Amino acid sequence: MTVKTTLSFTDRHHRFLTDKVGQGVFASQSAAVAAALEQMMRDEEERELALGAMAEEIQARLDTPRADYVSADDAFAAARARLQAARET
Repeated sequence: MTVKTTLSFTDRHHRFLTDKVGQGVFASQSAAVAAALEQMMRDEEERELALGAMAEEIQARLDTPRADYVSADDAFAAARARLQAARET
């Protein structure tokens, strides 16, 4: 279904749309706006997925028993050793 609506643009946005249609990038200004909306929708979906994954990871880390924690010294020992070896070379 197609719905007609009225949109207002700044001069800058209108020039951009007109240029893109003139270059053949989009068939019409409506097609350009629709493409921009589709991209916004994809971006929002990706953002929600990323936030959900981050929330799950944070929860998993919060659920980690304290006994399973790794000390900072142990976590970065290998990196420190490589840096030291590089300095000695």
